[in-house]
Amino acid sequence: MNSPADPHTPEPGRGEYRNEGIRTLLAMFDHGDPQARLLLGTILQDLQESAFGVFLFVAILPAFIPVPGVAGAVSGPLILLIGAQMLFGLRRPWLPKFIARRGPRRGTMHRFLARIDKPLRRLDRLLKPRMPALVVPYPAHAFTGLLLILVAVLLSLPIPFTNYLFGFQLLLFALALLERDGMLMLFNWIGAVAAVLFFGFSSGQLLSYTVEQFQRWF
Repeated sequence: MNSPADPHTPEPGRGEYRNEGIRTLLAMFDHGDPQARLLLGTILQDLQESAFGVFLFVAILPAFIPVPGVAGAVSGPLILLIGAQMLFGLRRPWLPKFIARRGPRRGTMHRFLARIDKPLRRLDRLLKPRMPALVVPYPAHAFTGLLLILVAVLLSLPIPFTNYLFGFQLLLFALALLERDGMLMLFNWIGAVAAVLFFGFSSGQLLSYTVEQFQRWF
C-alpha cells in the first residue's frame, strides 16, 4: 500500500487524489487512551475519497465479534447506508447526527487490528492504485454500492457461521476502496455475486427478506 506521500497522477477533470493508505490512516486507532471513543464524524471529517473505505472498515467491526445477532443489528444498517449512498452517486459519506456521534472505542479497534495484522501486512505489499475504471466512474461506484447492500442483507440474515465470511469479504471491499485497487475490486465483485447467488437465492432467504421489506415499506 502507498503512504500519503506517494505520488499519484490526478485524473482529468478531478482534483489531485491524496492516497490515504490504510496503515497510515489506522495509525490513529493505535495511540491514545484505549477507553476513548472514536466518533465516526471525527474520523471521516478530513478524509477525501477514501472516506467510504474507512467508514466501511469501521462498520464491519461487529461482524468479527462472536456474539449472535450483533453483526446484523449493528453492521448491517451501517453497510446498507454506505451502499445506498454509493449507489446514488455520493462521493463522500453523509452521516446522520446520531451516527456521527457514535463510534468504537480505541481499544476495540486496536484489538481488531492486532487480529488482522499478519494478513494486512501481506496485502500491504500487493495493493496499489490500478484499473481505476473499476473503482472511480459512477457505474463502477454504483455497482459496488449495490453489492454492498446485498452483502449487508446477507449479513443481517440468520445464516449460521457466515459472519466471519461476509466480514472478510467486506474487509476486502474496504481495502479496495481505500487503495483504489481495481483488480481487488473485480475480485470482490465476483465473490459478492457468488455469495448472493449461493447464500441468498439458493436458500430463498434473500428473496423472501426483500419481499417482506418491500411489503412493509409500500
